[in-house]
Amino acid sequence: MGTLMDWPKISIITPSFNQGRFLRQTIDSIISQDYPNLEYIVMDGGSTDETIEILQSYGNKIRWFSEKDHGQADAINKGMALASGEILTYINSDDYYLPDVLNLVAREFSRTDCKWLTGDYRIVDQDNRKIQGLVVLYKKFWRNFSSASILSLLNYIVQPSTFWSRDLWSRTGQFDISLRYTLDYDLWLRAIKVDLPLVVKQPLSAFRIHKSSKGGTGYQIQFEEELLVLERYHPNSVIVRAHRFHNSLIKLIYKIIK
Repeated sequence: MGTLMDWPKISIITPSFNQGRFLRQTIDSIISQDYPNLEYIVMDGGSTDETIEILQSYGNKIRWFSEKDHGQADAINKGMALASGEILTYINSDDYYLPDVLNLVAREFSRTDCKWLTGDYRIVDQDNRKIQGLVVLYKKFWRNFSSASILSLLNYIVQPSTFWSRDLWSRTGQFDISLRYTLDYDLWLRAIKVDLPLVVKQPLSAFRIHKSSKGGTGYQIQFEEELLVLERYHPNSVIVRAHRFHNSLIKLIYKIIK
């Protein structure tokens, strides 16, 4: 595979809180990548389920901390402050990577000198069964036309399939800890002002929707928060109205498929 000098250091943060049911699959999907220059940090918010026992079982294969925080964005920011990689990302404790993703990401960053990269994904349920294939295809379609204008209409960026450079992180700033549902969309709107993401066609991750996930129970609240975030960067009422209309259509579809 080459020396460490050949492979940029990738730092991955996992914010965690009482997701022990899925956490082991998340961790295994990362350390099984066999990427030679990986830094992996789990920032747990003081879980009371089996999370701590799971983390302890990995010994020195991962770094982890467990303490109360101010939510997901705060946990990620703390992890990013500890990270030393050239390429950064986070993945939630109920999602997981597909095989050979980190090698692909490293090659693309080295080959293109991009500032951030995003790819395709799968949506899965609590039993790893593929679901919501139409949603996957819909976002895939819009990624073909990746632009700041399209991102203002809908969030076509898949969070667990997105990686960014340390330079971009220093220019965008941290995640907003006041946001519960759309901290990623807020970052994308800042990042796309710096540069367009490199879009790769391959699925990089599995995004899990289950009964206790925010994506499974709070999508309507998420859309409202998304509009508030959009208004920060695009006060133009026409853009906001177009985004609201799009969200109304998506909510109607979600009511049918959920």
